[in-house]
Amino acid sequence: MADRARPPPLEKAEHLADPIAMEVFSSRLMSIVDDMLNTLVRASFSTNIKERRDCTVGLFDGQGRILAQTDHAPLHLGSLLGAIESLRREIDPVDMEDGDAYVCNDPYLAGGTHLPDITVVTPVFCNGALAFYSACIAHHADVGGSVPGSISGGATSVFQEGIRIPLCRIRRRGETDDGLIRLIAANTRDPEERRLDLGVQLASNDCGAAMARQLLDHMGAENTRRAIEDLLRYTTRRLAGRIAALPDGESTHVAFMDDDGLGGHPVRIVATTRVDGSRLDVDFEGSSGEARGAMNVPFSALRATVYYVVKTLLDPELMPNQGLFAPVHIAAPEGTIVRPRHPAAVGARSITANKIARAVIGALGALLPPDRGLAAGQDVVPAICFSGRRPEGDGQFVYLETIGGGAGSTPLADGMDGVQVHMTNTSNLPIEALEHEYGLMVDEYALVPDSGGAGAHRGGLGIARQVRAVADGIVFSARSDGHAFPAPGLQGGREGRTARLIHNPGTDREEPLPSKIAGIALAPGESVRIETPGGGGYGAPEARDPHLLAADLRGGKVSVSAAEADYGRDLVRAALKT
Repeated sequence: MADRARPPPLEKAEHLADPIAMEVFSSRLMSIVDDMLNTLVRASFSTNIKERRDCTVGLFDGQGRILAQTDHAPLHLGSLLGAIESLRREIDPVDMEDGDAYVCNDPYLAGGTHLPDITVVTPVFCNGALAFYSACIAHHADVGGSVPGSISGGATSVFQEGIRIPLCRIRRRGETDDGLIRLIAANTRDPEERRLDLGVQLASNDCGAAMARQLLDHMGAENTRRAIEDLLRYTTRRLAGRIAALPDGESTHVAFMDDDGLGGHPVRIVATTRVDGSRLDVDFEGSSGEARGAMNVPFSALRATVYYVVKTLLDPELMPNQGLFAPVHIAAPEGTIVRPRHPAAVGARSITANKIARAVIGALGALLPPDRGLAAGQDVVPAICFSGRRPEGDGQFVYLETIGGGAGSTPLADGMDGVQVHMTNTSNLPIEALEHEYGLMVDEYALVPDSGGAGAHRGGLGIARQVRAVADGIVFSARSDGHAFPAPGLQGGREGRTARLIHNPGTDREEPLPSKIAGIALAPGESVRIETPGGGGYGAPEARDPHLLAADLRGGKVSVSAAEADYGRDLVRAALKT
């Protein structure tokens, strides 16, 4: 057994903030990013941002260290970090001025994770000194490329995925570069929406900048600096302590994807976690090679995924800032699906990121006590995309939505039904908004019965979403996974049901579709149905509380026939008597 490494020693007491003051300061930082997010959501024009909240904001200090980030889409941390690192690498801070702002999206040139996520960064000056960076990222519904929505699992190069934006100055001394905005917008299928939403991103950052200056005015520069150092140091020490409480050793877990975007053999995601004192190493040696399709994950997205899992399993209440990075060390071979080389396609990276989360949860979870286990959830971000002519007015619409599914169960509770998991937790698009804005009709939006894995605690149910075209010229694309490999259960729990994608369900023209499909033309009256995976169960099914099973039967979440097969007739009879 290696000698146990202790957490870093405390600094001098006078340099550490009072715990209450530290909590107040952290809450103040979170209030800044919350207000930035509210501005971005309320003022945006695209449904993907204003309705689905597919966006994230962050506040960084003058050294480029993240202080606070909204946490509903952890994957976006990768693009935020990548953009800040790119900016500080390419632009000397002495060449930045008050009123400047920068834009980027490219995974190879500017640390992005995929092209639809456009990041805007604004340096924040106070009394002539660079004090903070406010930053926001928004998933734009289309940025050009070979298919509407700019994401196709079958893309073979980043050049097919849309406009590539290296780090560019989009505003100088308060004057916006309208030519650059027109250039970006002209390379998309809905240029007016792109132009307007980029303007809103600038405004969101300005909101954060104003609040950050108020914080400095209230606390003073030196007190703010000390508070930041205390906060980051405390976060590092706290996470290091959580790691040090684990037994030294290593564990490996393998997660599988259906394919690499172009069919063929399953893809392996191999994660090995090693604990040595207060240090945690996460190694992806053994993962499959670079995907032929768009399933590759840039290293910036890999980092964000690992940090998310570590925080989730070891300390969910840990403050989301730069301090949690220091005790965690990540290794991934170049030329693999988890660290691709230019110009590999990366558009569908969120699917792979969720499978990376599954692998790291499995590996790190094996080092945790059994009562902190977590069965696998759907662990995918199924996305559907419809495009066509706008029902009213000129131009083309692009409707993109990621669909929830079943969450994994735990020793304490059933998995949640119909939720997004892990790396992207955007809202659903209300049916009323969908039907009002686009030439589409929703035939069904419901949970999928019997899709959750049986267990003492049942896995969450998947979602069925069936959409019908009511106008000419509708084109459909999808990228998903979990059609071949179900979410495994834990401690005797059963696996969840796999996903399905069906063209013209319930008709004599019904046709199953593969998990990655692009460019399906839909005539008026034709429909597409997606059924997302269910989560895995936890514990032996025969140990399920009859009252819980009875509630499932009454609610239609589990059918009598499936319950008898999974739980046994005796338990079903007992449940029906309650």
